Amino acid sequence: MFKKPLGNLKTSAPLRGSDRRKLKQRVIAAFNISQEDADLLVPDGILSVKFSTHLNEPGLAYLSPNGDPCWFTIGKGSEDLVPSIYSLWKKTSLLPFLSTPSAVIPILVGGADLMIPGVIHSSPGLPEGALVSVRQLTREDGKPMLSPPLAVGRMALPSDLLREGGREKGKAVHVLHTWKDHLWDMGAKGDVPPGDVIEPKAESSVEDAEEEGNEEDRQEDKEEVTPPTPAPAPESATTYTSHEISVLLTKSLLQAISSISTSLTPPSFPMPATQFYTACILPSRPAFPTLALQPASLPSGTGATEVHIDPQEINVKSSSHKSLTAFLKSAEKAGLVNTKSPQKHSAQTEVLVMAVNTKHEDVDRHSPFVTFGDVEAKKAKKEKKEEREREERERKAGEVEVRKVWKPHVVGDIFEAVDARSVVYSFYGIRANESRTSNLYGVEEIRALVGAYITKNNLVNPRDQALINLDPLLLSAVMPSKSKKKGVEEVDAGEVKNMMKRDEITKKIIDKMQPWYEVKAEGRDPVCKKGSLKPIQVVTKIRQGRKASTLITGFEPFLVVEAEEMAEDLRKVCAGATSVSPVIGKPAGSGMEVLVQGKQGPAVVEYLTGKGIPKRWIDVQGMGKK
Repeated sequence: MFKKPLGNLKTSAPLRGSDRRKLKQRVIAAFNISQEDADLLVPDGILSVKFSTHLNEPGLAYLSPNGDPCWFTIGKGSEDLVPSIYSLWKKTSLLPFLSTPSAVIPILVGGADLMIPGVIHSSPGLPEGALVSVRQLTREDGKPMLSPPLAVGRMALPSDLLREGGREKGKAVHVLHTWKDHLWDMGAKGDVPPGDVIEPKAESSVEDAEEEGNEEDRQEDKEEVTPPTPAPAPESATTYTSHEISVLLTKSLLQAISSISTSLTPPSFPMPATQFYTACILPSRPAFPTLALQPASLPSGTGATEVHIDPQEINVKSSSHKSLTAFLKSAEKAGLVNTKSPQKHSAQTEVLVMAVNTKHEDVDRHSPFVTFGDVEAKKAKKEKKEEREREERERKAGEVEVRKVWKPHVVGDIFEAVDARSVVYSFYGIRANESRTSNLYGVEEIRALVGAYITKNNLVNPRDQALINLDPLLLSAVMPSKSKKKGVEEVDAGEVKNMMKRDEITKKIIDKMQPWYEVKAEGRDPVCKKGSLKPIQVVTKIRQGRKASTLITGFEPFLVVEAEEMAEDLRKVCAGATSVSPVIGKPAGSGMEVLVQGKQGPAVVEYLTGKGIPKRWIDVQGMGKK
């Protein structure tokens, strides 16, 4: 998570006393600790600072007065507090732990997750997603020693699967933060505190666990978190011979040349041999090698689809060529590529691939297959899509929900005629049974009610299905309102039709209903009020000669911001003076106005959207508009 420097690091600001108390209560509730421990882990003078990770995920860190990170959250509006290594050193029992050999710790510090073979001991009963610390298990003078926590992360699977041997490969912990990463570097960077000696009662179980975590498993863990290297498979396993791997490499080369010939953006030559190998040949390896070439070791009676061999086993070192230069020379003899060896006293020390022969007969005869690169690209595309969807869900989860609704006023007879409540329930299903004002309807609900009335009374015009015949009740609902002039009632101008389109009927009915609005915000009681909700006004004006100032009004209905809080926050964000006063020219109690010095329109919009207010509900006017 923090293997690269933090981006968009803002200036740290001290928490107000009330915010510190809230943070302390969150820590007590989340980690079940005493008030004294909470005072230790959430000290007086604690600071907050916003940042973004190298994956552009927004985060918030809480720092001690001397700058040591104490807690952090990842994700917009996230409430999931994660303790830092510094906090875990203050209270090592804050989280349940997993132990791992000393050889694994540098790999975790490098940014890898903890793999299952690297786990020696785990706390029982931990669910997937639980916060855990990772501690190093060593021996000193024959006694097992546990270091203080050196990493913190979330369980990738229930810990009982680790204890019962339910899985042998895969991730055990998704690591979030480690000793010596860039978050840790923000602090004092002190020495690691001394570890704990394990009591004799637990020693036998630890020794048993150490036997399970033998050297072979540790090597397997390294292979999982670092680029894999070829390893000899057991004799009984289905695998390829070096000659068969050479054949598959040649097929991969043919696939690469075939792709180059049809590509709209072919690579440019000459190209260094290593680059050609990694960018063209390796991604062109078959994703399902046994379908491209059945291995000689395949047991009789076994189909090619029943056995899968990892495409990454197909590499030059495992082939009969043993080197990339020898493989390319062989391909050059076959007429597939042209290469150029480096001159004796030239600065160029690597073989160059000058061109590929896209018209070679073997390329024409080659049968294309699904490549390793295709599968990886599809997987990356899927992960990117899931990431976008997750970010969208997180954004919507913290966003203020504003819903326009209407109350039947003079058109209630139509709603009664179709039993409005049952129609809405059938239209929305379970969602309609949620807490809501029974006589307020959204646009989709009104459209469904009108459709139900039309269907019930068979009002669709038989000659033109797009038109609806207006019966007396529907006609009264869409008829223009009457006005009184000099004691005489007159119908508004415009001839009343006896047929209308469905959408036009819905619009006219809505026009004769009473507008209301509902506002829902996370952690707040929903608010439903009569009238039309107006957007927040952000207006930049010139005042007192040439001085510009930005005025914010109309924010109270959105629930998530208060005048004093906004003024204080914007004072820090905009580095300018702010003030709060009643809105000029309106009755007392009708709202407050926040004034910020300078042309701060964009900064105010960013602040309001960060609070969860949708951008469509912010109206920017004047010089600060973007």
